[in-house]
Amino acid sequence: MALIVEKYGGTSVGSIERINAVAEKVSRTHAAGNQMVIVVSAMSGETNRLLEMAKEISSDMPAREADVLVSTGEQVTIALLCMALIKNGEKARSYTGGQVRIETDTSHGRARIQNIDDSRIKKDLAKGKIIVVAGFQGVDSEGNITTLGRGGSDTSAVALAAALKADECRIYTDVDGVYTADPRIVPEAHRMDQITFEEMLELSSLGAKVLQIRAVEFAGKYKVPLRVLSSFEDGPGTLISYEVGRKMERAVIAGIAHNADEAKLTITGVPDHPGVAHSILGGIAEKGINVDMIIQNIAADETTDFTFTVPRADYESAKSILAKVSDELGARGVTGDNSIAKVSIVGMGMRSHTGVADLMFATLAEEGINIKMISTSEIKVSVVIDDKYTELAVRALHKAFELDKKLQ
Repeated sequence: MALIVEKYGGTSVGSIERINAVAEKVSRTHAAGNQMVIVVSAMSGETNRLLEMAKEISSDMPAREADVLVSTGEQVTIALLCMALIKNGEKARSYTGGQVRIETDTSHGRARIQNIDDSRIKKDLAKGKIIVVAGFQGVDSEGNITTLGRGGSDTSAVALAAALKADECRIYTDVDGVYTADPRIVPEAHRMDQITFEEMLELSSLGAKVLQIRAVEFAGKYKVPLRVLSSFEDGPGTLISYEVGRKMERAVIAGIAHNADEAKLTITGVPDHPGVAHSILGGIAEKGINVDMIIQNIAADETTDFTFTVPRADYESAKSILAKVSDELGARGVTGDNSIAKVSIVGMGMRSHTGVADLMFATLAEEGINIKMISTSEIKVSVVIDDKYTELAVRALHKAFELDKKLQ
């Protein structure tokens, strides 16, 4: 008997028809002799609807009350899914995050899970019940409802799978797995049968939207096998684990990710002395703006040019902060570009193969695409380019690394 945790997102439970379909799918898996814990999101659009109502009352929502409000979306879904399961003849029981006792810190809207009391769930599983848990939520040590942030239901599912030592955590979405590139850009992209946690974490952080980064981190830390599947069609999906079955010839590159939500800022002519990087980025960090790629160049006149990227939505705010820093440091000035994109290649094979970066750069050069910034790790190379070339770059790299040739 296997213990399986399954998570269904908002589109998967977006209507009564789809909730009934999920109940049928869960019943079939349970009938095969598996213990089942189901984690669900709010019905698609429900969280936004609740937030819009709150904004009609106040543009400055108290964080605690906002969490109380939006957590009700998942409460609706767990009740409806349990009703559908019971109608199918199953024994089912719903739990809110607080009823499970998913304990988090006190950061409303972006809480992090600290502990899970799995005792009640285990007792119900032993009685043959299907457990349905509200994702995205927990309680702090004071009993206040907290939420984990957008996409937090993935994290809820993985955390429960880790606590229960589940055999597998299945994330059901509107796609049938993880692809070598965005199939909307590259028609030849194919679903991968398997991928490592490291590769998936890089792809998620670099723009792939299949899984939330926190969920992948959690799964990797606690060695929870993850599988991404479609809610709407049967199939094997993509397994994410530490070990990937080795084939006669495994591709050097697993996949290509892109992110067009980037902007670049440069402060030029900064006096080169200890602490200058902190002086430049301190104000950016205080505003909660995430900094991604960083490049520092030392000039012959002993000044430095300092370039970094931020989310495009934070471009104007970051540029304003940097202008003040420039005056304080006596730098030459600030320049920026909010029409860039980041394109990345990711693969464990880069550890044992040479020439990967060179092939990437040569491919982009052949297409007349200029590289503005470069960042590398053991298993990825990222470049910043003009965003108008994003799709061309992704298609060219997918072909150059022969990702269209699925290995058997």
